Amino acid sequence: MREDGVGRVLVASLHQSIAESLPSRLPFYENWLTAVGLREGTIGLAPTYAVLSFLRQEGESYHVITTKAGMYAAEWTVQSMPSFRRSAIRSMPVWLRGRMLLRVLDGLVRSSYSGSRAVGTVRGGIAQIDLRSSLFCAVREPVGHDLCGFYAAACTRLLALFDLQAQARVISCRGAGQPACLLTTPPLGAVSSSDVAVGGSGQAG
Repeated sequence: MREDGVGRVLVASLHQSIAESLPSRLPFYENWLTAVGLREGTIGLAPTYAVLSFLRQEGESYHVITTKAGMYAAEWTVQSMPSFRRSAIRSMPVWLRGRMLLRVLDGLVRSSYSGSRAVGTVRGGIAQIDLRSSLFCAVREPVGHDLCGFYAAACTRLLALFDLQAQARVISCRGAGQPACLLTTPPLGAVSSSDVAVGGSGQAG
């Protein structure tokens, strides 16, 4: 991670998602998400802000790209875990697994940008996540839609990868002029099928 706190998992997941969703626009975004920067982990805060600013001007593609990026970030985070830790979490009862995965989510958020946090609680099986200092939501003027989709997608995918079926959704977003960035899930429930495969065609640099 760079001294200004931007992590490879964030920029690599954005680059992968842009390449898939807006391939004709990828050369434009690679003015900031450079090949050397991705390889060496030297893409900093200013170019990341520039990429997010331009993505917000892409209309619906913003949501598609940030959602995919969140899913990739979750998958790469799980891939990077020691296998014994994955097995241990998966073997936990649902109530404990959910709490443990909120810790994993906080680690993912911190590894994306060191100034960000995901403070989560589970009550009655429902997860509540307070996102703090989100890079996605640092806008000069509020926009007309939520900007926290990266985190909601990452949370949903993390839960699914450990056999918990719950769609995280944004209930409040600073980027949309609300006082805080908050996510919630329905009651966490175990998936009836066996292990959910870790997918994703890319990998963090």
